[in-house]
Amino acid sequence: MFFLKMISRSFSRQFKRRLLIAVTVCLSATVSVAMLGVVFDVGDKLNAELSTYGSNIVVQPKSDAVVSDLYNTGDSAGSVSGSSSGSDGGSTSDGLAAADSADPTAFLKESDAQKIKTIFWAFNITNFAPELNIHADAGCVGSGAGSAGSAGTAGASGAAASAAKCKATNVPIVGTWFAKTLHMDSGESTVAGMNGMRSWWKINGTWPKDDSEQAMVGSALAAKLGVNVGDSVTLDKTIAVGADDNTNGGTGKTGKSSTERNRVKVKIVGIFDSGDSDNSAIYMPSIAAQTLANLPNSIDKIEVKALTTPDNDLARKASKNPNALTQDEWETWYCTAYPSSIAYQIEEVLPGAVAKQVRQVAALQGDVLNKTQAVMVLMTVLSLVAAAIAVANLMAASIGERGSELALLKAIGATDGAVSRLMLAETAVISLVGAIAGALLGSGVAQIVGHVVFGSGITMRPMVFVLVFVLLAVTVLVASLSSIRAILGLRPAEVLHGR
Repeated sequence: MFFLKMISRSFSRQFKRRLLIAVTVCLSATVSVAMLGVVFDVGDKLNAELSTYGSNIVVQPKSDAVVSDLYNTGDSAGSVSGSSSGSDGGSTSDGLAAADSADPTAFLKESDAQKIKTIFWAFNITNFAPELNIHADAGCVGSGAGSAGSAGTAGASGAAASAAKCKATNVPIVGTWFAKTLHMDSGESTVAGMNGMRSWWKINGTWPKDDSEQAMVGSALAAKLGVNVGDSVTLDKTIAVGADDNTNGGTGKTGKSSTERNRVKVKIVGIFDSGDSDNSAIYMPSIAAQTLANLPNSIDKIEVKALTTPDNDLARKASKNPNALTQDEWETWYCTAYPSSIAYQIEEVLPGAVAKQVRQVAALQGDVLNKTQAVMVLMTVLSLVAAAIAVANLMAASIGERGSELALLKAIGATDGAVSRLMLAETAVISLVGAIAGALLGSGVAQIVGHVVFGSGITMRPMVFVLVFVLLAVTVLVASLSSIRAILGLRPAEVLHGR
């Protein structure tokens, strides 16, 4: 009872100094809770933020993936030049130059693309878009349709092309989804397509509608063709329709093949500026591109945007060879949203496909996350150091002002240890009040940071509050002990256990 009465009298006599200690601890707790709260939640926030700048996993047919590895062209996603070089098989004897402009020779089924949303980490797949990357002539007028026979496909192509005058030749065409609603076998539905994959594009007009004859044109190509939103563009493409002895290229005994000039007319509903080589391309619904190329239900690439965990040593080991993992390592890797584990699971549901993470994006996510966390942890440490210095100075000043009171306590029999514990108890109570207030304020500051920086709130974890209270307790204890020792000349053990 006497002990509690002494503490309450201390607050009333030195209210300003006690209030300063409470405010100091409160500010330190506010900064610590806010920063650590963001640190523990920043991984998902940064992944979501960075994922707006394109896909981080690319799915290709196995044969195309081999060519991509051979010519080191596999890690470019989000641009037409990268798409064609990364996914077009071409002729291996012609080298990289042929792969840059050739149409794909290996395909996946478009109808299988939605299986991506059936993997273990399906909820981490925020968006995906299948693509058919081909080339065609644009802005054509005159008679380009029909068929021609010759000793080689090139001769037929030249004859057909000469019959139609085109403003641009060998234009990259991307057949894809824009905002396609998919109905899963589980009864759930999801929307996938380029609308969410190219959020950084500057668009004049609107996105095309799926399953239509609409298209959007890159700004550079639009200027070349002289078209605006609302105009129509005619696309011509020479396709092989059969051969006398071999329907896949005309390599029979006579070597004769038959080709025809396919023509599709699309309405331009949007002109986009991507800031890269996509500005020379046309994006259109996959069904229209498949009709133009005579490749029904065919795609040569799928871009996948997924929320992932930054790679660590386990993920890097698994990406080289998952079979080299132990059983425990494999289960940990498979059940963690690493880019490599998500890619592995995509390969499980898509036969004949190879899924690869875009290394530049994965490396950027990990690097930015580590640097952001390091800055926030450093700010937390600095705030705790500042709190320790402030509390130590306030304690020293408080003890100096209470010299007569402390002398009276010792005169009536109180030991130095008892006096020291009384001062520790006073500081602990006022610090606890400040810490609780600071924790509440810190939670609010964390939400403000989340909404201002990331556009969503921060999920506060209980361990954040526990960690902050422990750190503050240690900080205040060390600061108080150092002040008491300096004023009374006691060792820490004497302060805690009496003398």
